[in-house]
Amino acid sequence: MSHVFSQLQRVVWASLILASVGLVDQAAGADGSLRLVQLVDEMQNIGIDTESDSGKFLRSTPRERSAARSREVREIRIAQQFGLGYLPLMLVRQYGLIEKHARNAGLGDIRVVWSRFPSGKIMNDALRTGLLDIASGGVAPMVRAWDMTRGGAEVKGVMSLSSMPMYLSTVNPRVRSLTDFGEADRIALPAVGSSGQAVVLQMAAAQAFGSDQATRLDPITVSKSHPEAMEAMLAGRAGITAHLASPPFQYQELDDPRVRLVFNSYSILGGMSTLTLLWTRENFYLKNPRTVKVVFDAVQEAMDRIQSDPTRAAKNYILQTNSDLSADYLARLLSNPQIAYSPVPMNVMKFAGFMFEQATTRNQPDNWRELFFDLVHGEEGS
Repeated sequence: MSHVFSQLQRVVWASLILASVGLVDQAAGADGSLRLVQLVDEMQNIGIDTESDSGKFLRSTPRERSAARSREVREIRIAQQFGLGYLPLMLVRQYGLIEKHARNAGLGDIRVVWSRFPSGKIMNDALRTGLLDIASGGVAPMVRAWDMTRGGAEVKGVMSLSSMPMYLSTVNPRVRSLTDFGEADRIALPAVGSSGQAVVLQMAAAQAFGSDQATRLDPITVSKSHPEAMEAMLAGRAGITAHLASPPFQYQELDDPRVRLVFNSYSILGGMSTLTLLWTRENFYLKNPRTVKVVFDAVQEAMDRIQSDPTRAAKNYILQTNSDLSADYLARLLSNPQIAYSPVPMNVMKFAGFMFEQATTRNQPDNWRELFFDLVHGEEGS
């Protein structure tokens, strides 16, 4: 007699079947193997794909399943920073997407430890000392980590998180372009000399003053997280007169009539560019390829959720950041055509080439794929 199962019933039944694998693994000899065959047959009868990762895991022997679990980490440590560029990670955390995809891939239960750091430089320090498994941040810190680890414990990108512009804005009424900044001004950015904002400022200075003057404005930059920098500039504290920011902070600043836009990073870089991405150590990737793929798939699902329901994604941002912005305000930002969430790296070679020209890195990649693991090699990046 045939049975008709709804999608929900299939999911519930499959979960019960997979949960029973632990009991099967405790059985010795033929009885355990026979029960496993029966479980696979039952999955096929109700229309569950036994060729999926979960199905293949179920059909393997107890020894193979135990080995598969033991070969990869049971805990993964991930860090994020501030702003809409990290929204996919916020949704991954909110909905337990890494844990979900790990179970679907037959990796069992994985513990995810989340941290928040103010800059990519601190991310790299944590990655280098083994306190972090996957870092997130701007292109420049990732390129710098790749450069510093060439030929050793190499670091490469996993995927892009977001493409968004960075705005340099000021409350100084005398400043209308880069050439108007003076010694009394202070430009806040996440990390002096090393953050993505710092490198974009150098690119802009090279265009405004000449290639040999790229660091001309570095002496008036100060390190502050985006929330701190926005608050200081708008309140007139700490001498901050300008902020090279990312969404949503730059848009909040421009809502103040005193604030003037000096430049948009897309005009400096020549088009849409990756703002944030993920990177990790090569030895971690090689030892845990399925786990890293699970992270990739979880982030991709989060991106799909943002695209399909920006208002709900906005509400998640508010929940995780305690933001006083409205969901409607944030949803409008997420619908801005200059803002996109995609795993495909964009314009990263502009950063890598400029940093090499300025001798802040020792190596120049031949193409963008050299900077990333193979998870994104099939994409048309730049």
